Amino acid sequence: MSLTKKRSDRSHATVTDPALVRRAVKAAALGNAMEWFDFGVYSYIAVTLGKVFFPSGNPTAQLLSTFGAFAAAFLVRPLGGMVFGPLGDRIGRQKVLAVTMIMMAAGTFAIGLIPSYGTIGVGAPILLLAARLVQGFSTGGEYAGASTFIAEYAPDRRRGFLGSWLEFGTLAGYIGGAGLVTLMTALLSTDDLTSWGWRIPFLIAGPMGIIGLYLRMRLEETPAFAAQAEKAESSRPKVPLREMVTGQWKTLLLCMGLVLVFNVTDYMLLSYMPSYLTSQLKYDETHGLLVVLAVMALMMIVQPFAGALTDRVGRRPVIAAGCAGFLVLSIPALLLIRQGSLLAVGLGMAALGLLLVCFTAAMPSALPALFPTRVRYGSLSIGFNISVSLFGGTTPLVVTALIGATGNMMMPAYYMMAASLIGGVAVWFMTESAGRPLPGSPPSLES
Repeated sequence: MSLTKKRSDRSHATVTDPALVRRAVKAAALGNAMEWFDFGVYSYIAVTLGKVFFPSGNPTAQLLSTFGAFAAAFLVRPLGGMVFGPLGDRIGRQKVLAVTMIMMAAGTFAIGLIPSYGTIGVGAPILLLAARLVQGFSTGGEYAGASTFIAEYAPDRRRGFLGSWLEFGTLAGYIGGAGLVTLMTALLSTDDLTSWGWRIPFLIAGPMGIIGLYLRMRLEETPAFAAQAEKAESSRPKVPLREMVTGQWKTLLLCMGLVLVFNVTDYMLLSYMPSYLTSQLKYDETHGLLVVLAVMALMMIVQPFAGALTDRVGRRPVIAAGCAGFLVLSIPALLLIRQGSLLAVGLGMAALGLLLVCFTAAMPSALPALFPTRVRYGSLSIGFNISVSLFGGTTPLVVTALIGATGNMMMPAYYMMAASLIGGVAVWFMTESAGRPLPGSPPSLES
């Protein structure tokens, strides 16, 4: 059943088909899951990748080189956002999301096919870097596009609940990737993992990409974009990149502040804490990873309920609660984690994870609602990716450097507290969007 738009002279509302909305949510969430599947795989197989692609004989140099290639993807994310975002506002969200899915799958699949350094020499790390740049470029258009896609399909009164499934996909992808690496590490010998086993997780991206592309190609364009295109003289309305930035600069700053607290806390918990448990608390890598995976499983359970809560009480109160929670509880939670016992570590990590749900549940619906329809994809892509590249992706590196410079092991807590203050300021200035039409769009109702 296709989407139907029934506009009466009195209401001018868009009426959506629930079955089509569910398909849109699944298709968007799968792309996010695939992005974080790769993130989980790459993060936790980094030592093996260092041996395959950077055989310097120095384990530290190998690991740094591997994470250098990983970080390169963050550098090109804003460029991807500047290309795919405006393109999505011009030719449509569905078409661009199909392209980003193809590129993400191709980049990840290609890593699994690259010969080792021992086979082709310096060409191996060069090809790895090229594949990572393709992944990063496509990712620049993925999150903003997927959240915009769901927000523009969702009825106004359920946008928070439906949007929360985007981050459910994030958690599922990360658990899938990291869990697969853990399983392979347990089942395969070091030699087998180094010679061929490491390729398996990356090659899985091929079938995942085909499934995701199939789901996305079956969807129609979002009703908000279709309505915008009908108003324009051409079916491809052109919006200059300059207008997406200078015309929205206040909202872009607001967006970057919200994304900053969201991603600093996200990368702190999901990316940095496993290495913190290993390097500072002397947990072995498997136990540290299992603790993080358990916390993420808890977050997945809570995620849809928290999303529904944002529809009832609003996005601002939920995001504000997360900021206040990180400001007050970051130090107690880290002190619990530093005690070292499994119970204390679990409680501290669980507290941080549940606070993070305040952001993962609310942001996918709150961020698209900041911008009007004609520039939503482009402006959100630019603001989101600049903030992620400058603050989110650099979190592990900055915190490690701060600990090294000061010797203060509480730096992770202080960094999260600083981020929560910036997020709190952003929440103060944002407008509540729960239950309201998206800017530039008519009310959206569910049939």
